[in-house]
Amino acid sequence: MKRNRTTQRTVEILKLISKSPDGTTLDELCDKLNLPKTSAYDIVTTLAEMSMVNVTRGQKQNYTIGLMAYRIGVNYTNNLDFIGIIEPLLKAFSREVGKTVFFGIPSDHYVVYICKFEPENPIITTATVGSKNPMYCTSLGKVILAYIEDERREQIMNRIRFTKYTDRTIKNKEQLLWELERVKERGYAFDAREMEEHMQCVGAPVFDQDGNVLGAISVSSLYKPAEDYEALGKLVMRKGLEVSQLLGFLGKI
Repeated sequence: MKRNRTTQRTVEILKLISKSPDGTTLDELCDKLNLPKTSAYDIVTTLAEMSMVNVTRGQKQNYTIGLMAYRIGVNYTNNLDFIGIIEPLLKAFSREVGKTVFFGIPSDHYVVYICKFEPENPIITTATVGSKNPMYCTSLGKVILAYIEDERREQIMNRIRFTKYTDRTIKNKEQLLWELERVKERGYAFDAREMEEHMQCVGAPVFDQDGNVLGAISVSSLYKPAEDYEALGKLVMRKGLEVSQLLGFLGKI
């Protein structure tokens, strides 16, 4: 069967961009894929208009994978066997704690919400399946950052633009590094009303069979001053380990 050349080039461009956390320039795309600059430019411009890639404008335009590509990936991921494996456990956990439970995965310097499980009387949360939030101010993102490889963490953190959402939002890289050390000590992370003034979230890592961070789970609810969030954190950490063990992980957090 004859392949369509433009389609093949488009897929090759997406694959290359997806492997570059710091982004890729048009010159790099052309050099690595041996493409004419006019053809490559037409393709990435169309991909950007369709939200398949993001464009950062500077001395040279830099391309990173876009939200629409994430969402297509989410639809694929939802059909993977591991989702079916962890879904009953997380549904039951949501009912047990009476709060909303999320499972998310890393995408560049964001966390993308793959699954959402709610109790019988859920509160309204802004996060939806397929949406994404910055890593530095979410419990899911922080715990993923804490447990990934040092080199990848550094690449991700260099791409973060620290935006203030509430008075409690982490302000800079140094503050985030300090926070990640606390996460490693505890085994779980907090979003202590950093994204939304009224929401408190607790997250814990999920590992694959090779011990790599696959993603994270979190519990979200309205902030209550009297609630013991440290105890909730330990509970979420144990559940994260249980999920990891279902996926073949044999180690300890």
